[in-house]
Amino acid sequence: MAGNKSFAAKVRWWRKQRGISQLDLAQRAGISQRHLSFLELGRSRPSRDMIELLASALTVPLREHNALLVAAGYAPAWRETDLGASELAEVRQALGYILTQQEPYPAVVVDRRWNLLMANGGAASLVDFLVGPMAPGPRVNLADALIAPDVLRPFLLNWKDVARYFIRSVEADAAADGTDETVALFERLTAYDGVRALGVAPVANPATPVLAMHFQKGGTSLKLFTTITTLGTPQDITLQELRIECFFPMDNETDEILRTWGAGKGVPKP
Repeated sequence: MAGNKSFAAKVRWWRKQRGISQLDLAQRAGISQRHLSFLELGRSRPSRDMIELLASALTVPLREHNALLVAAGYAPAWRETDLGASELAEVRQALGYILTQQEPYPAVVVDRRWNLLMANGGAASLVDFLVGPMAPGPRVNLADALIAPDVLRPFLLNWKDVARYFIRSVEADAAADGTDETVALFERLTAYDGVRALGVAPVANPATPVLAMHFQKGGTSLKLFTTITTLGTPQDITLQELRIECFFPMDNETDEILRTWGAGKGVPKP
C-alpha cells in the first residue's frame, strides 16, 4: 500500500494503482516525463506545487495528499476536523436535516471505515428490533456488525449475497484510498468465520434491480435496499470520508412496518 514509504515510492504506487504510464501522468501534470522519472526514482525533490499537481492528476484523496507532503518533508495541507467541532456546525445541521427527512426509513452517517457517527430514529428502531438497543460505549462499526457471525448475520436471510457484495466494496475502497487502515478493515472482515469461503458468485440475470437486505426475525420480514451519498467539494479529510447511507423499503410490508415504528406505535415483538 501507499503507507510508510518514501515520496518516490508513494508516487509510483499511486500511478500504478491508477493504471497510467509515466508519460500519461507527466502529460496530465504538465511536466516532462524525464522530470517525473527523476521524482519517482528519488533523484529530484518535489516542490509543494509539484506535489499539488501530481496529487490532482492522480486524484489522490486528501488524507493521502497530506501523506505525500509529509513524505517529501512538508507540512500537511488538509485539516481533519472532528465532526463535533464548531467549525462543522453547518455541516452537522445539513446531515441532521438529511437524516430527519429520511424518517421513518433508517439512515446513518458513517466514516470511511464504517464507524457510526450519526443515526436517525428509523435506524435506531431497526437496530432495536434486530439486536436490542445500542449500549453507550465504544464506537459501533457497521461493517463488523454486518459481517461478524453474531450480530446482524443471524437475521439476514441472504447474508452470503450481501456480505459478498460488501466485502468487494471494502476491497475496492482499500485499493482506492491507499491507506493501511482500510486494508486492516478488509483483513479483519475477511478473517471472520465463513467470509473467505464466499468466493465470487455469478450475477447474470438478477431477480431484482438492486440487491436488497432481507432481514427475518420471528414472523417479521424486512426487505431494504440502500443508497450511499457523499458530500460535494469537501475541503476537510473528515468531510471527504463521510458517507450517508439511506435505507428504503423493497416491498409494501416493509414500508408499513417502518411507518408503524415511525408513528411511535412501538417495535413489533419477534
